[in-house]
Amino acid sequence: MQELNQIIQEINPLKEEEILKTLNHLNQLTKPPGSLGRLEDLAKQLSGITEELIPDLSKKAVVVMAGDHGVCEEGVSAFPQEVTPQMVYNFLDGGAAINVLARQAGAEVFCVDIGVKEPLQHPNLISKKVKPGTNNMAKQAAMSKDEAIQAILVGVQVVEDLVEKGYSVIATGEMGIGNTTASAAILSALTEIDIEHAVGRGTGINDEQWKHKQRVIEQALQMNQPDRKDALDVLTKVGGLEIAGMVGVILGAAKFRVPVIIDGFISSSAALIAYNLCSTSVQYMIPSHLSQEQGHQFMLQEMGLTPMLYLDMRLGEGTGAALCFQLVDAALNIMSEMATFQSAGVSGANEEMTNS
Repeated sequence: MQELNQIIQEINPLKEEEILKTLNHLNQLTKPPGSLGRLEDLAKQLSGITEELIPDLSKKAVVVMAGDHGVCEEGVSAFPQEVTPQMVYNFLDGGAAINVLARQAGAEVFCVDIGVKEPLQHPNLISKKVKPGTNNMAKQAAMSKDEAIQAILVGVQVVEDLVEKGYSVIATGEMGIGNTTASAAILSALTEIDIEHAVGRGTGINDEQWKHKQRVIEQALQMNQPDRKDALDVLTKVGGLEIAGMVGVILGAAKFRVPVIIDGFISSSAALIAYNLCSTSVQYMIPSHLSQEQGHQFMLQEMGLTPMLYLDMRLGEGTGAALCFQLVDAALNIMSEMATFQSAGVSGANEEMTNS
């Protein structure tokens, strides 16, 4: 716990002076002030994070955390648990949606086995298994507090290793059959959102399965009594190892002043834990898209985040976050390539009109 607390203490707010410099530069470009909307907000955020007017964020990474969930014993998913290791190998061989979208964005995918039930071997796999899957949270705590902290520290270490290799922007991704159940439980445990609104369809379950999933989560919450005021307790009792790993990725990114692009529902459950552990960490988060999972909007609202994209996606893996890399590039290209009023010989706005 001491090491985790130290990491949290090293997370500092964004640099306001850099944000003001960026705003000043944006207002000199050949456009009405603020007319590029969220791209301008993103440019300011990136400079505040990196302490540079136009940072080089060309080396991009997607960190896919993989872990299994004991609650799958309760029949909460349309897919069997063996899909988790199968998809991990798909990631490692470059054949999944996240690989396609990462390649398009010029990003690399790093897959971390933080809690897959089966033993995995692959030359490209980052093996950091804390335990072979969580316990069934409907019957006991998903993991111990020490295991949760260990998994968070894995995420921080992965980010540190990537930063040392020159990676300058990171996206969160995950794989773990059953993880929408854990994410909905986290949302219900940390907020006032009732279970019916927190729980979505996950991998595509029917009405009867959806009701059953709600009952399983309700049972898990009643069994474990997670403390709403203690995010680590919530993560320990109803979370997942890959979710804990993403918590570490987010906190690590904030510690090392690296922008972190948050994917959908499951990634945002990790973001919500990170936010509750360290509210300043939200300043480093770029919310990529709004998932079709109905609980996602409530997670984002809880953190005061507005998604960049609305594409009705619900795949996970980091796919929405990978698309957002191109918005990061767009914001930086506007800053570096767009002419100023002075350089282009274009008249600026009438001061009387803009001040009235």
